[in-house]
Amino acid sequence: MANINPKFLHIPKHKRDRMIGSSLSQDLREQYKKKSIRVVKGDSVKVMRGEYSGIEGKVEKVNTKRGALSIEGIQREKVRGGNVKVQIHSSNVMISSLNVDDKYRKDRIETGGKRSINPLPPRGGRTKSETKHKTGKTRKEGKENKKKGVKR
Repeated sequence: MANINPKFLHIPKHKRDRMIGSSLSQDLREQYKKKSIRVVKGDSVKVMRGEYSGIEGKVEKVNTKRGALSIEGIQREKVRGGNVKVQIHSSNVMISSLNVDDKYRKDRIETGGKRSINPLPPRGGRTKSETKHKTGKTRKEGKENKKKGVKR
């Protein structure tokens, strides 16, 4: 059993998630203009390295602690009987088709990370120049009075 790299033990989950990336197949590279992307549950992958190389299947589970994937159809028989899922590191697979059920993931892949679905709404309320200060004047009025030389 492979141990967890001690450098990754205390990394926050949102940073560990970014490390679980795999390369895209040639047709997906041309379609999305990206070389690699984060693997999620439901993606179809092909194992490129190791004992199970050449096998294709869907990702059933993503282990962010180890950076490993559980893939459909890849199992090992235990000594005492029974089967156990084999976890394969994300760097040893190539994504053949993407799971784009999540509209945010689909949008992020297609637009290259730029927001287009729900851009941030305009700020509500007053702008900085319209807010009133202790003196009862707006910022603009205070600046104008300062230029004129008017004291409070």
